[in-house]
Amino acid sequence: MGSDSSVKIGLVSPYDLSQPGGVQQLTTELAAKLREHGEEVVLVSPGKMTYASGPGRDHTSVPVGRPTLWRGNDSIVPITLSPLSWKRTRRALADVDVIHLHEPAIPLTGWFTMTLSKPLVATFHADPPGWVTPVYRWAPLLGRRMRKAVLTAVSEPAARALPSKWGEPTIIPNAIDVAAYDLPVGRVAGRVVFLGRDEPRKGLDLLLEAWPRIREHHPHAELVVMGAERDHPLPRVRFLGRVSDAEKRRVLASSAVFVAPNTGGESFGIVIAEAMAAGCAVVGSDLPAFRLVLGECGLLVPVGDVPALAEAVSTLVADDGEAHRLGEAARESVKRFDWSNVLDAYRDCYRRAVSIGI
Repeated sequence: MGSDSSVKIGLVSPYDLSQPGGVQQLTTELAAKLREHGEEVVLVSPGKMTYASGPGRDHTSVPVGRPTLWRGNDSIVPITLSPLSWKRTRRALADVDVIHLHEPAIPLTGWFTMTLSKPLVATFHADPPGWVTPVYRWAPLLGRRMRKAVLTAVSEPAARALPSKWGEPTIIPNAIDVAAYDLPVGRVAGRVVFLGRDEPRKGLDLLLEAWPRIREHHPHAELVVMGAERDHPLPRVRFLGRVSDAEKRRVLASSAVFVAPNTGGESFGIVIAEAMAAGCAVVGSDLPAFRLVLGECGLLVPVGDVPALAEAVSTLVADDGEAHRLGEAARESVKRFDWSNVLDAYRDCYRRAVSIGI
């Protein structure tokens, strides 16, 4: 595929692209990368018409409905429940040749998109709770449409809930611009960093509980929290709230240790990949998805084990040499998730979907 293929791609996110999240990040960056390679792309999502753009991102999208916060998979996600989104989705995708729908089971954008008679690529992102498997198995519209679609999943954990009768999904991991995280910024000894939304499954409370244990042995250590804001001050803890992509990369590049104390529901771990690209030594929960991304390039601790979390972080704060070694190994390992190794896999899926037809 390329500019001479005359294939127009409709990229559909069920989540508001103005809000942070792995699906939003992948969808917007994929749109930007496809356009860089000469593809014509229509980006569709709940929310407003245009969002601020940045390096490697493209947030111009066609809005299909007002976002509503909805709780699912131990998270709160911004979807649309407006019946008007059916007509808007159909109109936005009327002249595309192939649709790439992310998280097909999410209402209402995903449901409405599946009613359209277009070649379809469907990508599954979440490591869903157990009750989702029977929903996948028995939802008539979803099952019929998925059996005629090209299926992809961002990881084995995301793929394992899909019924075998749908077909074998292609595993295409999340991607980042690895080089964008290699910045000429001095690394601050003892700086520990967290990046994530302030939701229970992201594990920030566990890290804050472990923090006094860490500082007991390392009074100079500081914790920088990106993505969350809290009013109660804590010694040597800075809450930055939501940050820009540039600020995120700068803080990661200046930090010695990255901590991902997540409790579950993760299918990939894009924040771990970002920290690896920045050369941080990583401490994460021992989740299957994190294990796949991090490999042997960091420390994994039992989920929810605060003493083990504090000990692992303290070990790396105390040993600059080991932290540096793990960071450099991570920087090399994460190259497999660079867009240069991922984009063509999606472009091949579009070719396959068009050749299969509706």
